[in-house]
Amino acid sequence: MAVLLSLVAALAYGLSDFIGGLASRRTSAWPVAFVGTLAAFAGAVVLALVTDGSPTRGDLAWGALAGIGSGAGGAFLYRGLAAGRMGVVAPISAVGAALLPVVVGVATGERPALLVWLGIAAAVPGIWLVSREPGGSGDLAAGILDGVLAGLGFGLLFAAMGQVPEEAGFAPLAIAQGVAVVAVALTAAALGGRWIPHDRSQAWGAAAGILATVAAVAFLLATQTGLLTVASVVTSLYPAITIGLAAFVLRERIHGSQGLGLLLCGVAVGLVASA
Repeated sequence: MAVLLSLVAALAYGLSDFIGGLASRRTSAWPVAFVGTLAAFAGAVVLALVTDGSPTRGDLAWGALAGIGSGAGGAFLYRGLAAGRMGVVAPISAVGAALLPVVVGVATGERPALLVWLGIAAAVPGIWLVSREPGGSGDLAAGILDGVLAGLGFGLLFAAMGQVPEEAGFAPLAIAQGVAVVAVALTAAALGGRWIPHDRSQAWGAAAGILATVAAVAFLLATQTGLLTVASVVTSLYPAITIGLAAFVLRERIHGSQGLGLLLCGVAVGLVASA
């Protein structure tokens, strides 16, 4: 069940990134990111109100920390997607999103099975190969810094949300999304970006935000039914969805090394699922 939920999270994150990145290309990244986090916050609040939960202060604090990672990570990802090719920026961000929670999971006492470790060993180079752009160093340079920063943010998001227990309900998620709204605005302001929506096309950020909420819920449930190390690695394979859509819709070419990376990602999922 944990692997299945993580795959749902990967699918939703991949779709969210594609929609958000495409909208950012056509307008401005910061307003799209702000609208996305605002929609995600609204969805999480509704979910928290219609479900039961008894969160402690500690649970809410983990949610707030996750929100900082989510807001900053999403903002840098959208800006990176607007500056470089989708098939480059999103996979780079996934490396940090995968590795940081694994370190946290092991440090807090998780001991994954051998097959899971083999899956992680296949996933990390797989994600890296997918991120490579032979002959496209200009595109890579345009988005690599944003991809790295986004990866650190998402890694913090995953690691923090993995500390929220089932009995806490979805209030910590609502806190996380609320903090993310503020984080996007502050990050944009600090970098001199205009984050207030001013164009109709920026409303597509709402679709990306709702999908991000679906992904966050699936990931949270995955960590509550399984290991953080497993949920984070499988969820971090979301670039495969983004790349597939970029190739199909935008006609972006998938190079040989990226194809090998996708194959390794598939092997990783198979190994983790069979553990």
